[in-house]
Amino acid sequence: MHRLGRGALAGRLLAAPISGTTIDAIAEFLLDGADLAKGVINPLKNGIKFADAVTTVSPTYAREICAGELGMGMQEVLRERSDGVTGILNGVDYREWDPRVDPYLSTHFDAEDLAGKRHNKREVLEAHGLSLPLEVPIVSIVSRLTEQKGFDLLFDALPQLLEERAFGILVLGSGERRYVEFFEKLARTFPTRVGFRSGYDEALAHRMEAGADMFLMPSRYEPCGLNQMYSLRYGTIPIVHKTGGLADSVKHFDAATGIGTGCVFNDFDARAVSWALNTALDWFDDRPSWRKLVQNAMAQDYSWGRQITQYESLFRQLAARI
Repeated sequence: MHRLGRGALAGRLLAAPISGTTIDAIAEFLLDGADLAKGVINPLKNGIKFADAVTTVSPTYAREICAGELGMGMQEVLRERSDGVTGILNGVDYREWDPRVDPYLSTHFDAEDLAGKRHNKREVLEAHGLSLPLEVPIVSIVSRLTEQKGFDLLFDALPQLLEERAFGILVLGSGERRYVEFFEKLARTFPTRVGFRSGYDEALAHRMEAGADMFLMPSRYEPCGLNQMYSLRYGTIPIVHKTGGLADSVKHFDAATGIGTGCVFNDFDARAVSWALNTALDWFDDRPSWRKLVQNAMAQDYSWGRQITQYESLFRQLAARI
């Protein structure tokens, strides 16, 4: 005999003549009893409770949603699952996001020959109306401008850093008015070093990944994130808050050992993001360390061909239970 799963049993119940007894049986078997007693049905809660497996898009986020507020009220039922929640990072389509073949770039490049990255840097600066020397480090942001993305941290940090350090920043995005106004003001205050484009432009987003030296993602939380993975492939060093998929896909660089792929800050506050930007700018000034960091980043593989094997393993485990 093989075990009859919930889906199969539900199908048999639903195929039976509909009666009060049948409906009660379905409800008792497939719905949360405590909620039913209150006259409430939460489809997401029942899905989590009765699914054969629950997955989300990164291992760290899987732990975060079980532990506290990021569970959005579902953390208790997530913790109750004996098999836990599986976190598998999303993958990247390198047919579209790879500096060797990117159709939006006029000049391609790879880890062995970065001359094309300098050419893209010149083009993207011109696209934002800036004429900075190519030796000046450029930080880019391509994002929805929302609270989740952590831009509140930049209100105090960025103006002060731009006063103290020589770097430029390019921003492409749209969203909440307070963030749009912040970046508009920043561009007016530092017109030779800050470029802001409101909205979204696919071609420009690719060119910014290719032409910038660093990519800033100070997200409050980030289930997976993709831009940090794009940035790694383009040798554009990600600066990220240690949360969700950012924590799983970017490893903090150690200049002494040459190990790591980006800059990761732990605390979600303005002081931490300032530390991270200063740290990355210091690495940039140390050319041998920066070259090693860029090569490490570009060697990472987050292709779907690699990530899908984890789903295949999970499906095999489920099939073995039948």
